[in-house]
Amino acid sequence: MPHSTASGFPRVAAIDLGSNSFHIVVAKVDHGEVRPMERLGEKVQLAAGLDEARQLSDEAIKRGLDCLERFAQLLRGMPAGSVRVVATSALRQAKNRQAFIREASHVLGHPVELIAGREEARLIYLGVAHTLGDAEGKRLVIDIGGGSTEFIIGERFEPLLRESLQMGCVAFSRQFFADGKLSPARYAKAYTAARLELMNIEQSLQGRGWDNVVGSSGSIRAIGAAIAAMGLGKGEVNREGLLRLKRQVLKCEHLDKLSIDGVKPDRNAILPAGLAILEAAFDALHLEQMHHSEGALREGVLYDLLGRHDHEDVRERSLSALMERYHADLEQAARVENKALVILGKLADDWELQGPQWSERLSWAARVHEIGLDIAHSQYHKHGAYLLEHSDLPGFSKHDQLIMALLVRGHRRGLGADRFRELGSEGENLLRVCIILRLAILLFRNREDEAPILTLTAGRRSLQIVFPDGWLQERSLTVADFEQEASWLGKAGYELTFA
Repeated sequence: MPHSTASGFPRVAAIDLGSNSFHIVVAKVDHGEVRPMERLGEKVQLAAGLDEARQLSDEAIKRGLDCLERFAQLLRGMPAGSVRVVATSALRQAKNRQAFIREASHVLGHPVELIAGREEARLIYLGVAHTLGDAEGKRLVIDIGGGSTEFIIGERFEPLLRESLQMGCVAFSRQFFADGKLSPARYAKAYTAARLELMNIEQSLQGRGWDNVVGSSGSIRAIGAAIAAMGLGKGEVNREGLLRLKRQVLKCEHLDKLSIDGVKPDRNAILPAGLAILEAAFDALHLEQMHHSEGALREGVLYDLLGRHDHEDVRERSLSALMERYHADLEQAARVENKALVILGKLADDWELQGPQWSERLSWAARVHEIGLDIAHSQYHKHGAYLLEHSDLPGFSKHDQLIMALLVRGHRRGLGADRFRELGSEGENLLRVCIILRLAILLFRNREDEAPILTLTAGRRSLQIVFPDGWLQERSLTVADFEQEASWLGKAGYELTFA
């Protein structure tokens, strides 16, 4: 019986660990269309558990993990690669995020990816575009989350401009309405704070222009529903409705007493903050009307996941753009990548590198290991690592970028084994991947088109290399390189011998 996707997954799932709510969608795929089977969402309010030192409270962590325990029941039997879990603003801010991410990954049985704000914006746009269809003209998409607000201008399925601002309905509620008291003065402070944030991106957004405006978050949906309940629309947000809703909200002096037709009671506590942010966006960008899209981040994650398996993997495009921007030697990158994958194939069983994630990471690092040369030859591995860790790379999680940075930094001179081992059990395998990358690079130091076929024997922390007869005798520089490499690997706890 054929499976629903080209990669053989009968079901796929996306989980969005937002600052206000956690959401899961489980879907089957039929002829390229995502057909949701299950949708669940819970208000966890992770951002409300961040203290002044940016530590998540034990209570917030427990709320989050309890929710994920329930989500995990929907993932039973789903194989690796069929589920993608993304974490956003609250976990980007939390200093103790790794502890939560580690526990969450264990509970779900699938890895949790921390994504940057602009990557979140890209995925939101992808979800909106697929939900609304292939409409002509440019659209502005605004998504007010619990900890951040994303602004994206795109055309058809392609985002053209992505911005993420540190303002959200949970964060602003804590900042301006912490004790629950409502007043025009407090609302004005929240509105002004949002306008100040928007000043950083107003011109760039307006310079692009747009033909229609779409909102894609729970806050915007709730505001649209409240406006509809007033008889001023059918769920869209408009300027008149915003102003009338604002007047109604400010008649109340405390969040506990707030009751708005069309708005669920559990959203009352964050409604004024979301309203202030949305009003600021309407004023800053001179908006008159905004329609709502049910598709947002989690739908975008699903379509991105399918793109990786069935058609376009945006990560490939990101790496190609990076290589072009920093004038990488494409032929050398291809030589190193191909040889590294051959070596990996020979060592995978002995070094426990059988999974596709290791070949994927090795390929990424091989392609971009020389991008730092465009800055300076001296310490270029460090320059490359910095670019990889801090660049905006659509499709990659922050952890993906950290891993690439570690591999590129470790591809020459000292490996920095301690940096790898700080990642726990994953780190030792990544260190082995880095060793493989280093060997492939050494074999093409002179940028020749051919490299020898090696006989490799690996132990847990040892590697023996046998070259073809006579090959080393003709290459004294390579002998010196491998003698130095044996010294470097020895400092990392690996024994290298060759003949």
